Amino acid sequence: MQNEKEIKEIVKEKYGQIAKKSQSGCGCGCGSSNKIVGYTIMQDEYDHLDGYVADADLGLGCGLPTEYAGIKKGDTVVDLGSGAGNDVFVARAIVGDEGKVIGIDMTQEMIDKAIRNCAKLGYSNVEFKLGDIENMPLENSIADVVVSNCVLNLVPDKQNAFAEIYRILKPVGHFCVSDIVIKGELPANLRKSAEMYAGCVAGAIQQDEYLKIISETGFKNVEVKKTKVIDLPDEILREYLSESDLKQYRESGIGILSITVTAEKY
Repeated sequence: MQNEKEIKEIVKEKYGQIAKKSQSGCGCGCGSSNKIVGYTIMQDEYDHLDGYVADADLGLGCGLPTEYAGIKKGDTVVDLGSGAGNDVFVARAIVGDEGKVIGIDMTQEMIDKAIRNCAKLGYSNVEFKLGDIENMPLENSIADVVVSNCVLNLVPDKQNAFAEIYRILKPVGHFCVSDIVIKGELPANLRKSAEMYAGCVAGAIQQDEYLKIISETGFKNVEVKKTKVIDLPDEILREYLSESDLKQYRESGIGILSITVTAEKY
């Protein structure tokens, strides 16, 4: 398994390529030959939401964190792994002119694309910052709400990531994240693949461990609002598994899940 630095470079390179090519559908659906085989396996549709911007939707999410985020007019919202700005612009439609939305992403190409999208919209209360989730370029206690969509599972140090979320939230703030977690043990070839890591799966941890990290960070009222089973097609799994391993995997009851989780800081 790659070390943390190598993992981050893999993710940064892959998502930088997506931003430069403006291609969607290449994350949790990419095979090792980099074929685009449909990230929409995991993605939820955004186009019915106020604030939706098609140019900002690269199809890289696995949920709708704004759906359960309890964002209010005037709130300050931080979106982690903001990409081209999809969730940022949806949040901006809710907070209005009175609020503020800040997007954090570690990929310069994504930041550049998000800034271009924002310029077209003319928002003065939306900001995009280059930075790591484990070490955010933000001051303490500035956010009413933190959201993130299929990003924290890509972060090697999840304890530090949630500690940073805790740090930037106001004392009565809360977060809502959609993320990929695992039920049972994935086959070794599936977990160790660098391509699959950048596509969300190998970076995912067990759901119980994920929720435990959140609680141990100090968050209260941790609640899974939504669970969706991710059924990776055989054509993707064959990139990593032999036919016998594929059959065993299908019969094992092992699951890849998308969960949307909320928790509060007091």
